[in-house]
Amino acid sequence: LSSLEHIRLRPGMYIGRLGNGSHPDDGIYVLLKEIIDNAVDEFTMKHGNRVEVTILDDTVTVRDYGRGIPLGKVVECVSVINTGAKYDSEAFQFSVGLNGVGTKAVNALSSEFLVRSYREGKYVEATFKDGVLDKKKSGSTKEPDGTFVSFRPDPTLFPDFHYHDDIVLDRLWSYAYLNTGLTIEYNKTIIKSQHGLLDLLSKVLGDEGLYPTIHFKNEHLEFAFTHTSGYGENYFSYVNGQNTSDG
Repeated sequence: LSSLEHIRLRPGMYIGRLGNGSHPDDGIYVLLKEIIDNAVDEFTMKHGNRVEVTILDDTVTVRDYGRGIPLGKVVECVSVINTGAKYDSEAFQFSVGLNGVGTKAVNALSSEFLVRSYREGKYVEATFKDGVLDKKKSGSTKEPDGTFVSFRPDPTLFPDFHYHDDIVLDRLWSYAYLNTGLTIEYNKTIIKSQHGLLDLLSKVLGDEGLYPTIHFKNEHLEFAFTHTSGYGENYFSYVNGQNTSDG
């Protein structure tokens, strides 16, 4: 099988469960995550501090202001497996995305997929249908550098799917807590955290803490903790910006 055929035949190997959007682990949220991950990776590498996300009629658009995909590699980057830059430690010290697989999986599992890269006054745009290249164009632009992606999950693979705002917002706030200084705009709502994990615990606990939250942060490690009068414990564990749900 070609990589495209394989992704469409065995989507679970790339995105886990399919689902219809009623559960946070459903595939449509993984598709959203993979595109946002690339934008966050640009922020992590200090290129662009804003990501704009819209979901309208279950069509997703994500615009970042990073470096933009190299113009000669736009089609390959979103359709040919193993063409990512994230194995190169010079290019990406920390990476959230699937190392060259994520965007291809999104493309393959979308009925419509559009990518447009702005770089140094020029742009390249490619449109795909069911993962197959449909049109490509290029030209000059006054848009700032960055990447624009629009996609709609394939309804034949995700029957009766729907994005739920509360699930999307919860995921976007996680990005904000883990990336202090990143601004995410979601359907005109601004999502931003000034104090990282401190803000996360404040949101979860309110004023239940028995003492001010202890917070530490350097380039490679951040943690925050406090105690309450309740029984049991709650922990939130992340590595490279990725929620490690098993701790």
